[in-house]
Amino acid sequence: MAWQTHTIQNQIDELTNHNLYAGDVALQAAVQRHGGQQAAALHALGAELGSPENYGLAEQANRHQPQFQGFDARGRRIDLVEFHPAWHHWEDLARQQGLHSSPFAQGHPGRWVEWAARFYMHAQLEPGSLCPISMTLGAIPLLQREPALWAEYGAKILSTAYDERDLPSAHKRSLSVGMGMTEKQGGSDVRSNQTQALPVGPGGRGGEYELRGHKWFFSAPMCDAHLVVAQTPVDGLACFFVPRWRPDGRKNSVQIQRLKAKVGNRSNASSEVEFNDAYGVMMGEPGRGIPTIIEMATYTRLTCSLSSAGLMRQALVQALAYARQRRAFGRTLAEQPLMQGVLVDLVLEAEAALTLSMQLAAAFESEQPWARSWRRLMTPAAKFWLCKRAVELTGEAMEVFGGNGYVDDSVVARLFREAPVNSIWEGSGNVMCLDVVRAIARDPQSAFELLDQFDLAATGQARLVAEVAALRQMLLGPVDRLEAQGRLFTGRLVVLSQACLLRQQAPSCVFEGFMATRYDPNWGRVVGLLDASLLDVGSLLERGLPA
Repeated sequence: MAWQTHTIQNQIDELTNHNLYAGDVALQAAVQRHGGQQAAALHALGAELGSPENYGLAEQANRHQPQFQGFDARGRRIDLVEFHPAWHHWEDLARQQGLHSSPFAQGHPGRWVEWAARFYMHAQLEPGSLCPISMTLGAIPLLQREPALWAEYGAKILSTAYDERDLPSAHKRSLSVGMGMTEKQGGSDVRSNQTQALPVGPGGRGGEYELRGHKWFFSAPMCDAHLVVAQTPVDGLACFFVPRWRPDGRKNSVQIQRLKAKVGNRSNASSEVEFNDAYGVMMGEPGRGIPTIIEMATYTRLTCSLSSAGLMRQALVQALAYARQRRAFGRTLAEQPLMQGVLVDLVLEAEAALTLSMQLAAAFESEQPWARSWRRLMTPAAKFWLCKRAVELTGEAMEVFGGNGYVDDSVVARLFREAPVNSIWEGSGNVMCLDVVRAIARDPQSAFELLDQFDLAATGQARLVAEVAALRQMLLGPVDRLEAQGRLFTGRLVVLSQACLLRQQAPSCVFEGFMATRYDPNWGRVVGLLDASLLDVGSLLERGLPA
């Protein structure tokens, strides 16, 4: 007779078989609102991404981390990064979906929001694979302004094929582009970079250079090329296109020193490298290296916001699905009033994050006057706020699971580990807030135009009208005071934008719930610090994930 001390009951598995698009009514509404035309394709992708097989492949890609092989068996330097097949699955899927290029490769209206929906869903399963995808996307508009480079590399950068082989570009079906900005002495202070770029010949834009120096964080070293900032002898910092292979067929002398052992983002490789007279081509004007590469960062900051919104969405889905089944004290967790407060807070935050991100994606396509201030001011503002909120919300979702969430192979634990990278990469929270303040200092009119938009959307809502007036008053003060208040101003600006968008675009239960909580002086210290009895709990939880 078998001997055992217990039976397994009231143990709830994480949700690993659901359609990410069909179950997200807010996403469906956003795609339709902004002119997306690919509902059937998005529905099919949502089913594919939400399959048990893909949940398993996401776990495998993070469990089997990339490995660095510096030399071959005979001592020849090869600087090879080896990945598990699960990683290649995710890169292949992302390329097939055009996450690296479709807004630039296509021309139909609604393409940006369709891309954003695909990106947002992919981020819910395996966000690490989106690092090289994001950088390739951001590099495209820069390379399109360099005729010689675009003629040589453009078609393969746009290609939806996936080719993981480490070969010269002429022998590959597709190419990816990474980035190398950070040096150990400067971090976010890129102007302190010490890597040198010496001209081979006359130099200048389109000219060849040799790069010597070190990068403390070199994103996705397996990419076929990287955009790098380095010092020139005369003009200061410039941006360079540094391919993995030189035009003569030799391996470029970008030597990987090590891969970083990171808290999360484990499926993706981040490295430290040395340039030993590495071949590079100057992009943009001499001395304009930071403004050149910051344009790339504008796109990658958008992807950080979308990825963080995706993390929050998946955290909500997992927490709500679990709470509806797990029983404690005679009821399911989702029936407990105190837990309902946590869950509705997650619902409101996730939908507000999605709504803001999709509006921002639409701004990247629009040529209307409103879009300019959104791209310049709301991109860094959204990245600051959404990435910060993702850290807190994924942690709260993990707590819904209790100890089951705090084990390394848990879906919610992986979300929690992943969340901080979006806040740190492409500019930390303070850098984003400083970017907002400096953009206002350079173009105050753009900030006032943005507030005019919110003022119009706030008509009839006294609390929002007062908030617009308060932010206007902050703009009228000294710039150094606004800089000191950078986090306060930026956070208030984002919450105001979310409230205005939800008023225009969301059901009344969502907008009213957002207003009742986000403008309550007690809200925000921890998730769920609200009175759920004042909210339409049933409608909010059903909207968060239809039962």
